[in-house]
Amino acid sequence: MAPPNTRNQHFWRDDALPFVELRRVADGRAVCYERHSHDTFSIGTVKGGYSTYWNRGKTHATQAGSVVILNPEDVHGCNPVAGADWCYDMLFVDPDWLLDLQIEIDADAAGKFAMFSDTLSHDPRLYAGLLGLADTLSDRDTDVLGKETALVSFFGDLHVQLDGTGVLDHQVSLRTGGKMAEVCDYIRSRCHENVSLDDICGAVGYSRSYLVRVFKKTFGMTPYAYLINCRIQRARHALRRGQRIADVALETGFADQAHFQRIFKRLMAATPRQYARTIVA
Repeated sequence: MAPPNTRNQHFWRDDALPFVELRRVADGRAVCYERHSHDTFSIGTVKGGYSTYWNRGKTHATQAGSVVILNPEDVHGCNPVAGADWCYDMLFVDPDWLLDLQIEIDADAAGKFAMFSDTLSHDPRLYAGLLGLADTLSDRDTDVLGKETALVSFFGDLHVQLDGTGVLDHQVSLRTGGKMAEVCDYIRSRCHENVSLDDICGAVGYSRSYLVRVFKKTFGMTPYAYLINCRIQRARHALRRGQRIADVALETGFADQAHFQRIFKRLMAATPRQYARTIVA
């Protein structure tokens, strides 16, 4: 088997800044994702080429200068346009860290994470700022203080750049309110177990057909797809802690390592080994 291609993409992390991760893709023509979500706040720049971006039920065309914005658990999909180049940066930020910053600048939603209403921006200031932040994070000559300062500065300004008014969508979290939020919590807490549809329905008191229909309408994926996504997010954190791939596969509920590796690559567009090893700090 050929070794993972680390020339065209890498993941930056720093143990001193565990709440942030950067993925840089220089050639994304073969980087294709199934619909998935992250447990982080995610924001990225398209630096070259063309791609399609699906979020909240709408498909957008992106190109150099585009900034994509993803709230935690937003189901989305990004893929290159056939025959076109695609180059991008993607930043993943722990929502608890960002919430602390929102509280500091009085931009939170009554003590909870304030969702962003934008899903796509072409603001050149926002684009340039995010490019600069990614360069700072991956710069070996910038120390931890310099990187953390750049993060605080960028995300503090972000709240007044999006929408051109700084208005956040404090109501967007209501989309996942009530029983569907309970379903998400139930699946997340048991994703490493052998959970059945009957188990989920019994926990929230819905029929199987109704649950699947409403969940898919709300999130853009089935409860099963959400469970698999939760397993992969759990696995991502375990790989970052340095756990062995074989152990991670079993601990996150997969039948074997081969199955885990196939699913991980489908959702992360990288193998578990590539994700664990391509670290620049």
